[in-house]
Amino acid sequence: MTAPQSCSLDQVRIPGWRWQPFLDHAVEMLQALEPAAYPVPEQFLQKTGSTGSKAQPVVVQTATWACQTNKLRQVRAACVEAGPAASVLNLVINPHCRFDLPFFGADLVTLPSGHLLALDLQPVDRSDSLHTQPVWDRLLPIFNNWKPHLPDGGPIPAEAEPYFSPAFLWTRLPLGAASDELISTVIFQAFAEYLKLYLQLVDEASPVADDRSAILLNGQRRYTSYRAEKDPARGMLGRFHGTEWTETYIHEVLFDLDRHYP
Repeated sequence: MTAPQSCSLDQVRIPGWRWQPFLDHAVEMLQALEPAAYPVPEQFLQKTGSTGSKAQPVVVQTATWACQTNKLRQVRAACVEAGPAASVLNLVINPHCRFDLPFFGADLVTLPSGHLLALDLQPVDRSDSLHTQPVWDRLLPIFNNWKPHLPDGGPIPAEAEPYFSPAFLWTRLPLGAASDELISTVIFQAFAEYLKLYLQLVDEASPVADDRSAILLNGQRRYTSYRAEKDPARGMLGRFHGTEWTETYIHEVLFDLDRHYP
């Protein structure tokens, strides 16, 4: 078990980090919920590593920002800046299981091959219409507004489909000025609108009965287990910071539900 635990609401600041405006906006929006700091082990708040050759090493900065509210068990941002090798913001909002809410997920990734950009309000249980339909009715118009402005990201694995909504906004963009413009306009506005709707749903949510909460928790377990097992950042983080640090980070920080509900 990692220790000690650190609690901080200090904003992440990484020089040259592409995704800083996105995290800044999210943190500002969350202030209305009066967030408290979420405990993160000291060694995962800030981590410096390197990549590239010995002759031309590239500094890697990895940082974690996290908070919690009375309805949100964990809000956390994993932030990576590695110059031309990678620039990443992975923001996931995990609701308390006593509220019938989806997850908020944003994956904003720049690699040498291009940008991989994904936004969604991800269902706890896609087959549960009581859980999904009220969300999708409000989310799909936002998706339909922004989707025509972006190329399709391509198919997702069949095993992943239960963990995404029909409003999964997923695109791939090449590196270059045209894509930078799309990111600063279309992607940023879509991110802001997905997050705004999510926080509206949080504001409106009321506690559910114990039996319903148990169903939601089981769905959260399936989602969290899948995300931890299939985390696409595992290889990248392992190269930057080593396998042991990476596995602990994934299971005890990024997807830590089992630590709270063993």
